[in-house]
Amino acid sequence: MLSRVATSLYWMMRYLERAENVARIVQVHQQALLDLRRVDENHLSCHWLAILESTGDEGLYFQLEPRAHPERIAEFLVYSRDNRNSMISCITEAREIARKTRNELPCEMWEEINRVYLFITSTEGRRLWSAQPRQFLDMVLQSALTLHGIANDTIARGEGWLFMQIGQFLERADKTSRILDIRHRSIHGGESIASTTLEWGAILHSCCAWDAYRQTYSLQIYPHHVAELLLFSERFPRSVRFCLGQLVCALQQLPGSSGGAFSITAERLAGRLLAELQYGCIEEVIDTGLHQSIDRLQAQLNAIGDAVVAAASIHQGSPTEAGIQRQQEQQQQVRRQF
Repeated sequence: MLSRVATSLYWMMRYLERAENVARIVQVHQQALLDLRRVDENHLSCHWLAILESTGDEGLYFQLEPRAHPERIAEFLVYSRDNRNSMISCITEAREIARKTRNELPCEMWEEINRVYLFITSTEGRRLWSAQPRQFLDMVLQSALTLHGIANDTIARGEGWLFMQIGQFLERADKTSRILDIRHRSIHGGESIASTTLEWGAILHSCCAWDAYRQTYSLQIYPHHVAELLLFSERFPRSVRFCLGQLVCALQQLPGSSGGAFSITAERLAGRLLAELQYGCIEEVIDTGLHQSIDRLQAQLNAIGDAVVAAASIHQGSPTEAGIQRQQEQQQQVRRQF
């Protein structure tokens, strides 16, 4: 497989996973607004500003908008072409990659990516977002689940599949940690029980973790239990530890890997981080500081991502100059002009 193809499949899955996570975060926190109507406007603004901070897009938002208004933030996260991490930007980029790599994808997967792209860019989709945002986001999330099913049931487990798995689980680990970071300030308490329960419950729902939390702990929500589940669970498929385990497994099957000896840089970095999570505990994270620990975690995930793109060079074939330029643009997440 050519280096440019492997890297493209890796980024396609990252963009699709990112779009899914953005859609779920917006949907959950819009629902939470219904329960927060009685609080003051400043609290509402802080509630949504924390979401912007977790994505790292607050600087760009305030270049476009004078203040943190919930509806404008939701629009920025879902439909802003100026935001390269918005849902529409990610789906557009994923669709462009899928179009160029159609020979590597099942026709059903290309059709579903194209279908959701056409839906969100249509007048009908725009109207539905304005009138019934929950229904609009439900349709996007349903498409994401359909894509996961198509990929799992139809793609041969070759090199392309491995790079898609790496992209998906690396992005998922990053987004889970960022979602958790939204509420890091309340990990030591100091807020009302009602506020803590509501907003940490929103974190669980944003990660599809409500049922897993209830089965593991209880209906009573404690911030340190939420953090423990999302960081250290070895069974919950959206926890950082679980994602790292899947990532390491995929990396060990790549050409150039010696199967557990951590011979390539990406495998070594991912294996080291997985070991930290396997032998770490939530008490150490809280003592260090949840925000500080997540900052370090995200830096490690970024380093793994850089190493994965470099690892693509071990594949047969030499990428063209245009392919190299394309890889660099994707690696730096430079927004395409549409």
